[in-house]
Amino acid sequence: MSSKNCLYVLPLTATIILASCGNHKNGVTNNNGDNTGDSLPPPVETKKPNADYKPAFAGQTRINGVKTTTPYQVDKIADNLESPWAVIPLPDNRLLITHKKGYMQIHDANGGLVKKIIGFPSVESGGQGGMLDVALDPDFNTNKIIYWSFSEKQGDGNLMSVAKGTLNEAAGKVDNPQVIFRATPNLKSSLHFGSRLIFDKDGHLFVSTGERSILAGRVQAQQLNSGLGKIFKITKEGQPAPGNPFIGQTDKMPEIYAYGVRNPQGLDIHPVTGELWENEFGPRGGDEINIIKAGKNYGWPTITYGIEYGGEAIGAPPIQQKDGMEQPIYYWDPVLSPSGMSFYKGNVIPEWENNLFIGGLSSQHIARLVIKDNKVVGEERLLADEGERFRDVAYADGKLYAVTDGGKLYRISKK
Repeated sequence: MSSKNCLYVLPLTATIILASCGNHKNGVTNNNGDNTGDSLPPPVETKKPNADYKPAFAGQTRINGVKTTTPYQVDKIADNLESPWAVIPLPDNRLLITHKKGYMQIHDANGGLVKKIIGFPSVESGGQGGMLDVALDPDFNTNKIIYWSFSEKQGDGNLMSVAKGTLNEAAGKVDNPQVIFRATPNLKSSLHFGSRLIFDKDGHLFVSTGERSILAGRVQAQQLNSGLGKIFKITKEGQPAPGNPFIGQTDKMPEIYAYGVRNPQGLDIHPVTGELWENEFGPRGGDEINIIKAGKNYGWPTITYGIEYGGEAIGAPPIQQKDGMEQPIYYWDPVLSPSGMSFYKGNVIPEWENNLFIGGLSSQHIARLVIKDNKVVGEERLLADEGERFRDVAYADGKLYAVTDGGKLYRISKK
C-alpha cells in the first residue's frame, strides 16, 4: 500500500486533553453542562442551528466534544467501488459489500476483491434506491443464507422489499432467491427507503423502512395499516415475529414493531443491554438517535426538531414534544445525515468500547458517540479530512470498516 493511502493518528494533544479533563473519563462532562471548573472540549458542532427549538433535556444535542487518545491508524484499503451501500463482516473476517446496481462483492480483510456475487432479483437503482443492506442468517456458518433489502418495482411505483437466498461463493451467485417481505404500499418515489437489517438474539430480523419522502408517504408514518416509516420485526420466513405489539389487532400490520420514523438508515443492537438503537434522517435539522421499544411511536411527522428544506416550519404550530411520542436520545441541527452505524463491540481500543460509530453523508465524517446510561455524553468527528460521504460502518475483530459513496473502503485499527 502506498503511503498516501495510510493516515496515522497520533495522540499529540493527549497530554493537553487529559490535563484539562481532570477526573472526567474521555473528557466527558455531565449532562447538565456543568464543567465543575474543568476546561472541556466544546461541542464539535459550531454552526448555527436551523431552528431555535429547545431540547427536551440537557445533553440531547450539542454535547461536549471528546478526543481519542489511543493511537490509531486509518487505511484506505480499496478504491473505485461502484456505489457501495453496506459492508458487513463474514465469519472469517472477510467483508461482504452490497452495491446499489444490484450485486454484492466479497473482499478480503485487506480490501482485495475475492468474488463478485450476482443472480439477485432486479432492483430500481435510481435516486436512493437499489440493492441496499445485507445480513447473515444466524446459522450462516452451516446454511450460507443471506438476507438483503432492495427497492423493487411494483405496479406503477416501487417499495422496499426484503429477500433471502443461499450464498454460493464458488459459483459467484445467490441460489434460490425469494422475496419474503414487502413494505407496502408502493409509491412513486426514489427516496427514503430506510432498509437496514439486523438480527436479534432470538433469530428474528429487524427491518427499517422510510416514509418515501413525499407527503403521501409522510403521513403514513403514523398509520399502523401502512408499512411506511416503520421498524418491523419478522421471522426468517418474513412472518410477524412472535410477541409483536400489534398482532391480532384489526387494520394494523402485525409485522410492525415501532412507528413514526422518517428515513432510518442505521440499526444496531447495544452489545451490553441488547436494546435496538436506530438513527434516522430529519428534514433540515433534526437527525435523531433513538432506542426502539415495542409498540412505541417516535413522532414523525407530528414532532420534530427539524424544519422543511425550504425553511418552513413542520406542523401548525410546530411542536417538538407530545405525550405518547418518544423523544430522541440525541439529535443534530445542522444535520449529520446519518447512515449505517455500529457499536464498537471490543476493547482493542479501550476508550471506544461500546461507543457508537455513525457514517455521516453530507457532514462527511464518522461520528463517534460515547454512551453512558443510555445517554450520549461525548461526541467526536473522525476522518473529516477525507472529504467522503460515509455510507456504512461495520465492526469486526477490533477494527472498524467503512464504505463511502465515493467508492472507498476504509479500515480503522489500533496503531
